Amino acid sequence: MKLAISCLLAMLLLSGGASAAGSNEDKTTDSPWAPTARKAISDKDWTAAIKLFERDVAAKTATADTYNYLGFAYRGLKQYDKAFEHYAIALKMNPEHRGAHEYLGETYLAVGNLAKAKEHLAALDRICFFGCQEYDDLKAAVAAYRPK
Repeated sequence: MKLAISCLLAMLLLSGGASAAGSNEDKTTDSPWAPTARKAISDKDWTAAIKLFERDVAAKTATADTYNYLGFAYRGLKQYDKAFEHYAIALKMNPEHRGAHEYLGETYLAVGNLAKAKEHLAALDRICFFGCQEYDDLKAAVAAYRPK
């Protein structure tokens, strides 16, 4: 029994635990403007965030996180087609990007596609073996969803 608990604790410590949806899941170095871009996201200054993250795209240094943030910002502007485009790129770069799955599911809810949102919830259920905040958040959004 002690061995099983020790193994479980070791696995959790090695995995680094759960991280925020927008966190640096790619384990790459931030660009110099990324902190300012993330601040713009938290301030809901979608246009400024897009301009800053697009610098990484132009410099060909964009990561799955970059595209996830771009999708989030476009969703904030209700430009859902652009949001879908950027989330798709994020998931192509990292098919297990928890934040992209959560936000993509929430974007599908925003456009009234519950079935597609549930697909991303199922993906998070597979990815988050021990559970994660992204799964919990999307599950709550799906449960609260009411068609317009």
